[in-house]
Amino acid sequence: MGILKQGDCADVQRVGVPRALLYYRYGTLWETFFGELGREVVLSRPTDRALMEAGEALSVDECCLASKAYLGHAESLLGSCDALFVPSMGNLGRRQGFCTKFQALPDLVANTFRDRGVRVASCLADALEGRSSLRDAFLELGGRFGASPREAKRAWRAASHAQERADRTAAGAQERLLASLEATQGAGRPLAILLVAHPYLAHDPYLGGSVTDALERLGATVLYADEADHGRALKASFDFSDTMPWVVNRELVGAILLLHERIDGIVLVSAFPCGPDSMTDDAIMRCIQGKPILNLTIDAQSGTAGLETRIESFMDILRYQKKGGYVHG
Repeated sequence: MGILKQGDCADVQRVGVPRALLYYRYGTLWETFFGELGREVVLSRPTDRALMEAGEALSVDECCLASKAYLGHAESLLGSCDALFVPSMGNLGRRQGFCTKFQALPDLVANTFRDRGVRVASCLADALEGRSSLRDAFLELGGRFGASPREAKRAWRAASHAQERADRTAAGAQERLLASLEATQGAGRPLAILLVAHPYLAHDPYLGGSVTDALERLGATVLYADEADHGRALKASFDFSDTMPWVVNRELVGAILLLHERIDGIVLVSAFPCGPDSMTDDAIMRCIQGKPILNLTIDAQSGTAGLETRIESFMDILRYQKKGGYVHG
């Protein structure tokens, strides 16, 4: 049935939201917005092997791992909701763009399930040249769900404030964790590892959980680059590159710069074959000095044995360095 247009969402009562990709960045905003409009949000279940295999079967080989997982989540919601919410995220302004997969996602979903009667409720965020900010996109979306301009603005305010609170809570919790680590002196202080990955990898237990679990089993305290203050991280990223076009990668790089002196090591995690990460991670490996960096790429064929071996070796290096065994520049 394709992507819904103005007013076509008025009869939609149950909104399906795939628990993948930008859900891990904007999930609070999305759920609050639809809740304020009186809609029920139906989340797909957490990623598991069955969802991953279903997504792979629906995808072409060139799709990245996270996109394949997304299609598995989307398919799992068919029949349990009135429409799937699939936003098109172009950019939030200059040098704050998103990967093209986020821009094309509504068309990808609509065409993948074109013979299965899927309804796609979407909105476009493209702030360049003043076309459509994220706020504008959701105000228009509210109109598509039959809300008056006043109702749509109220829903947006509630949703944006809820997302801001969630972001502040995560950043505050991480800052307190860092403070507690810094207050612990001597051999009893655990190694602080900054996990640098897109939120849909870092916080998806199936896709990225094996990395976090391995680090924690080895006694590390894991910090998340995406939980640093987004505004400060974005600003700091321009000290690294003025031309990097992707906002999430900017925030991850900015978090490294902000936390560099407070951590012991950095673990980069990307999903094969992520284009933005392939460029950004290479730049990080070449330009970020003074901290050991482990660069990991995960894909659907990866087992955990090799991953765990690399993480164990990395932790051994950090412990040896902590004892004065290495000197690095």
